[in-house]
Amino acid sequence: MGMNIVELWNSMGYVAKAVVFILALMSAYSISVMIERWLTYRQARKQSRVFTPAVAECLKEGRIDEAIALGEQNNKSHLAKVLISGLHELQAHSRSKDIPGESIESAKRALDRATAIGISDLKRGLGGLATIGSTAPFVGLFGTTIGIINAFTGMKTEETAGIAAVAGGIAEALVTTAFGLFVAVPAVWAFNSFTSRIETFTIEMDNSSSELIDYFLKKRGQIGG
Repeated sequence: MGMNIVELWNSMGYVAKAVVFILALMSAYSISVMIERWLTYRQARKQSRVFTPAVAECLKEGRIDEAIALGEQNNKSHLAKVLISGLHELQAHSRSKDIPGESIESAKRALDRATAIGISDLKRGLGGLATIGSTAPFVGLFGTTIGIINAFTGMKTEETAGIAAVAGGIAEALVTTAFGLFVAVPAVWAFNSFTSRIETFTIEMDNSSSELIDYFLKKRGQIGG
């Protein structure tokens, strides 16, 4: 009843140990994804706070080349990745002050493509977190089921009865379920948190794209007027 972790591990069957090993790999993967995504989102947010006001100032003064260079410097920013694609399409007309309608349409398509690529990049690794969060409890439950079967099989073989005969086996079996939940809960929490953050990033990228197109439409209207 008072087994420590080492004794519990030594008393576990091969299947239970295999389940624990698989869950440990799943946990290591999910933790690595959590850390990598957290650092990525933190850097994107940090650089975007620097990039947004600076690029707005550049566009206000018509310095598109400088705006592109600024975006390349802040290449971790989700906003910079999107806006650069549109600015490249319009760079050729930055000096002539004549922006054809087809160039603006081309810029819109470039912004849409960059936004789609940006969202896909932001979601990288989240599918694995969702899979781990949904399957880890069942992997642990599989180990528990096998452990309980072995416990009752051993009780039958030894021809003994009572809870004491199977208590040790059930205890070691339930460890896999507990470990499965331990792996799943952080993965689900992180997935939901990151998904919410991606939705915010997506709105920001869409708004920035729209504002850039509006800027060039206004500029074109001023030129035409």
